[in-house]
Amino acid sequence: MGPTEQMSRQLSYAKAILEATDQAMSLSKDVIVLGQLVDTQSGIFGTTTGLATKYGADRVMDFPVSENLMTATAMGAALTGLRPVIAHQRLDFMIYSLDAIANWLALWRFKSNGESAMPVTIRTIVGKGWGQGPQHSKSLHAWFAHLPGLRVAVPATAYDAKGLLLESIFSQTPAIFVEGRGLYSMLDEVPEEPYRVRFGQAVVRRPGADVTVVAIGNLVPVALKAAAALEKEGIDVEIVDPRTLNPLDRKTLCDSAFKTRRLVVADPAWHSFGAATEIITTVVENLGDKLKAKPVRVTLPDSHTPMSMSLEPEYYVDESDVIAAVKQTLA
Repeated sequence: MGPTEQMSRQLSYAKAILEATDQAMSLSKDVIVLGQLVDTQSGIFGTTTGLATKYGADRVMDFPVSENLMTATAMGAALTGLRPVIAHQRLDFMIYSLDAIANWLALWRFKSNGESAMPVTIRTIVGKGWGQGPQHSKSLHAWFAHLPGLRVAVPATAYDAKGLLLESIFSQTPAIFVEGRGLYSMLDEVPEEPYRVRFGQAVVRRPGADVTVVAIGNLVPVALKAAAALEKEGIDVEIVDPRTLNPLDRKTLCDSAFKTRRLVVADPAWHSFGAATEIITTVVENLGDKLKAKPVRVTLPDSHTPMSMSLEPEYYVDESDVIAAVKQTLA
């Protein structure tokens, strides 16, 4: 499958996820959906709306508040030949299924010497401004990218959300699909036909010559706003979106950094031991002393999310943080 037709249709990120799921279920009766409230009209912010009516309760199943059991059920279903898509409405509570993911799902194909697979796609949501606080806001994409045997997608556009989800569903490798809640209403050009976006292929969202900004997930639109503001000051910023963290397109990241000789990484997660650190390490290991400035990380502080709405702006990254980081590399 490929996006061969003209892309003139605007679709929201949430509706792109719904369309990908709908098309996957239409293409294969083996695709099933599990999750809390996936069969309701609201359908997890509109991402599963109408699927239960169209495909029935045997293929779109509500699930009790038992994340580990739901993940284990999906794994068992995958071993029978099904292709489950499960939805964890908050990444924080997906941690209850960490044993199933880390000790079984990620290593199943390795332990079977490639003779058996668990093609499970796990959708999980994280987002600012949606019942926040320290138990409802963790961005743990780096945790899962650290595990061999899992693929991790962090799509920033509706186009990528649809294509990467279809790629995940029809792959033999289990995938964690991290969705930024704040992206759900954002529009993009999305082909109506099914298509697949391959894992491990970054994209340059905005070409530039002065500084490379690698932005992850919901910080991609933030970085693009920052680049637009910096352009007015005569600073030409290149924005690179990795799209997936495992596998990571190290070549595209290094090629961009080699061109600009300056690097900023905007990662919507904690400062220490995260994806930003891995990206910077990759670039430094490959380019050595060719950079003209020290790389800069733009991340969340190493602190839990504050409950107070007045403190949230101090905690989360915005375009002013990206602008300051870019200027730091040019000083």
